[in-house]
Amino acid sequence: MPKILLLLLSLFSLMPLKAQELNAQFIVNADLVNQTNQQIFETLERALNEFINSQSWTDQDFFSQEKITCSFVLNLTGYNDSKFEGTLQVQSQRTIFDSNYNSPMINFLDKDISFTYQEFQPLFYSPATFDTNLTSLISFYAFIILGLNADSLQFKGGDSFFEQAQRIVNLSQQSGATGWKQNDGNRNRFWLIDTLRSNTFREYRQTMYTYHRKGLDLMTQAPDNAKNSVIESLLLLENLYNRRPNAMLLQMFFDAKSAEIVSLFSDGPEVDFDRTSKMLQKIAPFYQPQWKQIK
Repeated sequence: MPKILLLLLSLFSLMPLKAQELNAQFIVNADLVNQTNQQIFETLERALNEFINSQSWTDQDFFSQEKITCSFVLNLTGYNDSKFEGTLQVQSQRTIFDSNYNSPMINFLDKDISFTYQEFQPLFYSPATFDTNLTSLISFYAFIILGLNADSLQFKGGDSFFEQAQRIVNLSQQSGATGWKQNDGNRNRFWLIDTLRSNTFREYRQTMYTYHRKGLDLMTQAPDNAKNSVIESLLLLENLYNRRPNAMLLQMFFDAKSAEIVSLFSDGPEVDFDRTSKMLQKIAPFYQPQWKQIK
């Protein structure tokens, strides 16, 4: 009987599930807030973890092992009478085929976080209406994470998720909260989804697909070919740089990928990296100390 039960549990773990596409950890850091009662922050943290992990973000079938690992760190800088202010660090990873390695997909800092929240307030996501700025913020980044993951599996595979993120931006502009409009700055939610969907920045999405699906995913089978595909994907970004040298997507890419690129080309079979090295120093000069580590 125990063996049969174990077999059934194993089979169940391989079944596709409709829900919980994200395996998220949400941390609320209130160290900078002058508040003796920390319970409100602990309640908020629990509510956000439950909200993002229990929500069905898609109508697709996800295997349990296909959940996307991601993390959110809300660093609060102000709190007064249910009003919260701070920054939000958003990160996600993607499991590489035939390996236990998780590749970083996004490492983005949103500096324009503000919302109101009453303790034990229920959190809901409504795709057709604006509910609260808090749920809009988290839902927006959930769809960005899903879209980037889908883009890495199929070229422009994230279109439907980015459309959802765009809808959230459109609905949230009525809230008056910072970060949803084009005149709120040059590195906010408006510009993030705008550039992801724009043909002007198409090389970023081409790179995400080639880098992962034709590169890292084949690393265990044909490491030489996989590395050359990664090089091919990186060279695409030079075209984007030549057209828009200050593109936020370039910075977002290297914020997530710089350490991985160094590790990838510092070990294993050697490939011709000279042209790529010069290109990286040109389009991502802030990471020159890292590029110099590649021998």
